[in-house]
Amino acid sequence: MTLTPKRAQDSLIQMTELVLPNDTNTFGNLMGGRLMYWMDIAAALACMKHCSAPVVTASVDNISFENPIKLGNVVHIESKVSRAFNTSMEVHMRVWGEDPVQQYRYKSNEAFMTFVALDPNGNSRPVPGIITDTEEEKKLYEGALRRRQLRLILGGKMKPEDADELKALFFEKI
Repeated sequence: MTLTPKRAQDSLIQMTELVLPNDTNTFGNLMGGRLMYWMDIAAALACMKHCSAPVVTASVDNISFENPIKLGNVVHIESKVSRAFNTSMEVHMRVWGEDPVQQYRYKSNEAFMTFVALDPNGNSRPVPGIITDTEEEKKLYEGALRRRQLRLILGGKMKPEDADELKALFFEKI
């Protein structure tokens, strides 16, 4: 079955949340777990929009927090499918905090997650490919194969010597 590819931009989800006292730690900063919960929802929505099917989280790449988001600030999460494989999709996310009183926006973090599409029986199912339009989308698309190989190696599902895309970064072809 061949699925019609879809534009990366068509999977874009923009989610906004207000940081309330129950979302913060003792320092008045948004708890990392709460942010990851929101990111998981935004990423799942982008994938469901892309493949028109239910999805489950398969992996979460490194999430580094550049700047804390404070109590009373607004969280903006932007998520978009960066590449579709056979049954899985990589999602790129950017997170910003916004101080509504001082009226400035700042980057909090960036991350990648992978989701798998499910059929009505809960089995993985094929997903449409991705059409990239912008230079940034093309760059994310190209890097996705290397990130996927790294995830598979770290998850014990691929041997490092089989990761041709990763090897190409370190070794010259003869």
